[in-house]
Amino acid sequence: MPKAYVFTRHGGPETESLVDRPPPVPGPGQLLVAVRAAGVNPVDWKLREGYRRPGSAPAELPAVFGSEAAGVIEAVGPDVEGFAVGDAVFGSTLTGGYAEYTLLPVEVTAHKPAALSFTDAAALPVAAATAYDAVRQADLPAGATLLITGAGGGVGVAAAQIARAFGLRVVGTASEGKKEFVASLGVVHVAPGPRLAERVRAAAPDGVDAVLDLVGGADLKAVAELLADRTKLISAADKGTVPTLGGAAVVRLRTAAVLDEVAKLAVNGELDPYVTRTFPLERADEALRAVEGGHVQGKIVIEVDA
Repeated sequence: MPKAYVFTRHGGPETESLVDRPPPVPGPGQLLVAVRAAGVNPVDWKLREGYRRPGSAPAELPAVFGSEAAGVIEAVGPDVEGFAVGDAVFGSTLTGGYAEYTLLPVEVTAHKPAALSFTDAAALPVAAATAYDAVRQADLPAGATLLITGAGGGVGVAAAQIARAFGLRVVGTASEGKKEFVASLGVVHVAPGPRLAERVRAAAPDGVDAVLDLVGGADLKAVAELLADRTKLISAADKGTVPTLGGAAVVRLRTAAVLDEVAKLAVNGELDPYVTRTFPLERADEALRAVEGGHVQGKIVIEVDA
């Protein structure tokens, strides 16, 4: 029987278990995929604790962890075009990624380029696609300056690289421990904390043209004052506060076209998913603990044996 890593109720790590689970059956517009790799994200443990995405239904328990995966199509559901059994794909999951089999919806599934590993592909649908949507939403011309708060996190690392690929200058806040890392991405590092706006002005004396906030709270309020045009204030971390400051939350497109674009950037060497650790499915608990600890640099991916 195929394996899946699930949470059986809302709560802490004690609710998690590796269980036997039959492969799900693909419905209209769905693909049954034999998982080769699954990305691990902070939202995974937040969902276990009871967080619900806006507009989503309560999780059916037991629920499989994970929202992004890469693998090989085992079966296609009705009304599916452009995909066939045996195709290598990656995308957002319907039935969880920490499993030997999952369902992917065709509208958020892309063909995996041969030059892109399953491991790297599985790290793209959440952080990199969010970053791509955000940088596109900022709509800046080449040569403009983008400030990213939280540039050392998963979305921030991807956003910095994508912005650089688009010809933007990037200034980013990150902890001192990540200073050298973000600098290696071509980011002008600024330490977070009190008097943040003052330090950003020193790092970008010509000003910043847009802000991508990945921190929220006091930092979001501090950097908002740097913008003459508050419509260029975009947040993925504080969707409640950003509208009160004249900005907007990141608009997620969640399309296969976006996945195609981030895959192209990865293949071209302009976007490194920075997968720093991998774990087998049997050690999914360790992978989740590493992300839940909050000090991971780069992405963690679960690899599933073929």
